[in-house]
Amino acid sequence: MGIVTFYSYYLMSKVLDYCEKAGRRHIRFRELAADVLGSGWMFYFVIFIQTAINTGVGIGAILLAGECLKIMYTELSPNGSLKLYHFIAMVTVVMIVISQLPSFHSLRHINLGSLLLSLGYSFLVVVACVYAGTSKNAPQRDYSLDSSASIRVFNAFTSISIIAAIFGNGILPEIQATLAPPATGKMVKGLVMCYTVIFITFYATAVSGYWVFGNKSSSNILESLMPDEGPSLAPTWVLGLAVVFVLLQLLAIGLVYSQVAYEIMEKNSADVNQGMFSKRNLIPRIILRSVYMILCGFFAAMLPFFGDISGVVGAVGFIPLDFVLPMLLYNKTHKPTKSTVTYWLNMSIMVVFTGVGLMGTFSSVRKLVLDAKEFKLFSDDVID
Repeated sequence: MGIVTFYSYYLMSKVLDYCEKAGRRHIRFRELAADVLGSGWMFYFVIFIQTAINTGVGIGAILLAGECLKIMYTELSPNGSLKLYHFIAMVTVVMIVISQLPSFHSLRHINLGSLLLSLGYSFLVVVACVYAGTSKNAPQRDYSLDSSASIRVFNAFTSISIIAAIFGNGILPEIQATLAPPATGKMVKGLVMCYTVIFITFYATAVSGYWVFGNKSSSNILESLMPDEGPSLAPTWVLGLAVVFVLLQLLAIGLVYSQVAYEIMEKNSADVNQGMFSKRNLIPRIILRSVYMILCGFFAAMLPFFGDISGVVGAVGFIPLDFVLPMLLYNKTHKPTKSTVTYWLNMSIMVVFTGVGLMGTFSSVRKLVLDAKEFKLFSDDVID
């Protein structure tokens, strides 16, 4: 899936350059799709998809950040009275404050910090997993799959949807718009760097975590390394530093992905003839962004189903936006002939991932409904 998304984003950069050379520079995914496909409904379809992605990522970031605070609190005060939703409320307040940064350009230093935090967190987690796996208190490992064939199929499509959420972007045109033209070469360099970081961070963390805990690994590996019962499985200072790193990283992720939602909301509320810090623009911006973050925090506290949310966002949002639309846009603009490998490769990817997206949506929503029936609202534990 990483190879497919890399190819997909490369095609997107080619489509954006093609439109720019034709005198139509697009800085928003929805405007690009509507222009190339010539359909008004496509504009609103992309808005819906992007909103689902950004809201889902915002809810997931707040939920995991709250869980990280709870992990630290539980370690310091095992008998404390604070619940998960209290920490989610704290994170939401912080997000409301930092969300007032006005644009993508305002986040350039935060993005650099996010990169460094990702590398630091992954290094600490891998070290902690190796330590836990080789210690005398190493947990028993079970790598077996569920005995039910139907459950294995559903889990497989849910997992594919979650992986799509990991590799998905959903805001590539908005990012490319910050680069001076021509942007294709710069975007390829950025993609190479991005996927190098993904390979180092995601795979190292996933492999080491699964090696230690098997199918009992939590969606937040720190929770497995710092169990509620018994001692921590790695040095406390290493785990504490990792918690701080991932907490800051989650704040950065939530902030970046919320920018598109803010732009959609503020399109009609802002007055372009006045400065962004004028009273006319500042007050509506504070109100809209605060309400948006409060809603994300509320749903994160009410439905703490991180794995389910990731699956739904991946299936409904990232798969159509990152695995289907780029190929369609490229075939429409560059018009490769049916005798070329490019044409059939793009068509094959579109067909396969349309089916995967439909199955992933069904399996992810099914798991969300089952978990919602089993666990009460505003639970004190994050459900994988």
